Amino acid sequence: MQIVLRGPSAGYEAEHVARMFFPDGVLAGADCALDDPSLDLIAAVDHAVAQIVYLRQNGDLYWKIATVDRDMPPKQREYALCRLLYTLACEHTGIRPPWGMMTGVRPVRIIHDMRDAGATEEQIRQRFLEEYDCTPKRYEMALSIADLQRPVLEGSAPMDCSVYAGIPFCPTRCSYCSFVSRTVGDKSTRALVEPYVDCLCRELTATRRVVDECGLRVRTLYIGGGTPTSLTAPQLRKLMAQMAESFPLSQLEEYTVEAGRPDCTDEEKLRILKEYGATRISINPQTFSDEVLRNIGRRHTAQDILDCYRTARAVGHDNINMDLIAGLPGDTVEGFRRSLETAISLDPENITVHTLTLKRASNLVVEHRAAAYADVAAMLQSCDLLYQAGYRPYYLYRQKGTLQNLENIGWSKPGRECLYNIYIMEEVHTILSAGAGGSTKLVMPGQRRGKIERIFNFKYPTEYIDRFDTVLDRKKGVKRFYDACLQTNTTQTPGGM
Repeated sequence: MQIVLRGPSAGYEAEHVARMFFPDGVLAGADCALDDPSLDLIAAVDHAVAQIVYLRQNGDLYWKIATVDRDMPPKQREYALCRLLYTLACEHTGIRPPWGMMTGVRPVRIIHDMRDAGATEEQIRQRFLEEYDCTPKRYEMALSIADLQRPVLEGSAPMDCSVYAGIPFCPTRCSYCSFVSRTVGDKSTRALVEPYVDCLCRELTATRRVVDECGLRVRTLYIGGGTPTSLTAPQLRKLMAQMAESFPLSQLEEYTVEAGRPDCTDEEKLRILKEYGATRISINPQTFSDEVLRNIGRRHTAQDILDCYRTARAVGHDNINMDLIAGLPGDTVEGFRRSLETAISLDPENITVHTLTLKRASNLVVEHRAAAYADVAAMLQSCDLLYQAGYRPYYLYRQKGTLQNLENIGWSKPGRECLYNIYIMEEVHTILSAGAGGSTKLVMPGQRRGKIERIFNFKYPTEYIDRFDTVLDRKKGVKRFYDACLQTNTTQTPGGM
């Protein structure tokens, strides 16, 4: 299937709408002939006073045309073209995406933004159900998440921040993974880990200096990856000790460490996490099927996951998240339901359900997606079990390339929501990121929907280590950002000094 875009309003949004129905579609070049009867295509064409959309499949041609005002604002023209394309595709494929024609990755934010702008609840409902054509179930879920998040967002102070530290190493690389990570099984990678941890500790020290210089308050800490527990016990202890030295643990609201995989997480490491102040950990099975685990490249069994979880409880961890992924190769609707039932039976405080996202950097074979993942929507229907078990959705996001244009949802027991996940998804305060591939997101104090500036670390561990002086130098950008914000605020405030 070729995706053909012509005219000023036929851009990213129209392409994304087309991919909702034809995820494997290839964006056609300017020389693509619309009148070639042998070519399967979906096309959006924007003329000065008319918009035309086409769908040709298996020799059958369908089309729609609509007149438009020459002076229509660009955003309205874009929406009109996308709506025409969406309607045509729905009618002739029989597919109705659960999020309708919504292309944004953060549906909940739309609700927060509309409420902040003074919109009524009816106007919000109309935006979702009529303008975007979301299903009532998806809208109600987004609304419930927004309601749950509201007191968390309202309690966020202008100078709050969170700190993220990344460990780009894993015992093996999962087939679906697109993160920058290296396997610690090979000799060259093992040689990188120690100098990487040393650099990361130095960057965390520099981060603390920046926090103090800018007058920030650290609300949450998060160590992610990769797999942080792929570090040796001494390396993990060094990192955790540095975090404890750099940041006031007693003043934190939350401190998460991903202990994700049982093939590198043992009792000693779990005790180190507890000893050095982690208040929340993740043990991420993705599935409880041994066959599916093998399919994605994991070198452990479902029993290993169960053993790791029970060890974590025995050590004293009382806030545990578990991740599952719907749509993994070889999984079935029944198999996913069994995995979800197993996770619920363990009674973790959080269960995060992801929908498989196929990205260019992963090893999964994309061309088999339609045949292999047709049941992913049915898998997610099993999430009703989470409601029945007392869990509630508390954060939600979507990604480009997610199967069937679905979503990722974090579920929690009441009062056990991961605050860091809410903060980073809704972009309510600055996230200071340390480590290879880190992206610091600077949020203007008191302007949750203001301009966000970013400071990037080098992507790969070797580059991060070799150019570490540059990493430290870039930290100065945080102070410049807050100095500029302070200057702006004082000049705009009557009587300000």
